[in-house]
Amino acid sequence: MLTPEEYKRYSKQVALPQIGLGGQQKLKTAKVLVVGAGGLGCPALLYLAGAGIGTIGVADGDVIEVSNLPRQVLYGNESIGKKKAAEARRVLAAINPMVKVIVYEEFLTAQNAGRIMQDFDVVIDATDNLETRYLLDEVCVALQKPWIFGGVYQYEGQLSVFNYPANKGAGYKDIYPKKEHLETPEDCNLAGVLGVLPGIIGCMQAAECIKIILGMNDVMSGKLVVFNLQSMQTLVFEI
Repeated sequence: MLTPEEYKRYSKQVALPQIGLGGQQKLKTAKVLVVGAGGLGCPALLYLAGAGIGTIGVADGDVIEVSNLPRQVLYGNESIGKKKAAEARRVLAAINPMVKVIVYEEFLTAQNAGRIMQDFDVVIDATDNLETRYLLDEVCVALQKPWIFGGVYQYEGQLSVFNYPANKGAGYKDIYPKKEHLETPEDCNLAGVLGVLPGIIGCMQAAECIKIILGMNDVMSGKLVVFNLQSMQTLVFEI
């Protein structure tokens, strides 16, 4: 049950007919893992904590650099040189002390993925490389968990929900078949990115996560959302 303090904090969400007290209780008991605490992960984490997701996992082995700050909005100058995952927990605890944040100060690998992911209900991909996305795809299928893909490149962002319903929904490989030799596109360090773009896509990922937890309709499973920041066009493709 929600405490009086929780009811007061989440009252605007509880007022929504699709959520109510029962839906907010679902959010409270949900466990969500965010893989990557960078440009996509920061906004996703902010809004997951704000929404009252009961347990949030953060998996990232990286440290914060000054060039991260324009788009990684959890961090400030005082965060430079610190571990992203631990710093994310500190900030989220200040935003919403009712949320439990579990930190994994390590990059996701074939050796640790199952251990890290097994206790979570939904996984959010906030990474920037193909190897990790194929790994997420494989492990989420094995563990029967949905995962939410997000990607950004310069002025364009993409989003989809994979393996939802479990082992029936489309997978990452249905859009991007795995090749023997993976060629990762230039990341934002080389190609550049406007900081608000990962903010938009990360918020979309948080929204899809909440929809999954609440059992809402129109989850972006079997669809690829492509958002162009320059034209402000959003295209939705059937997979």
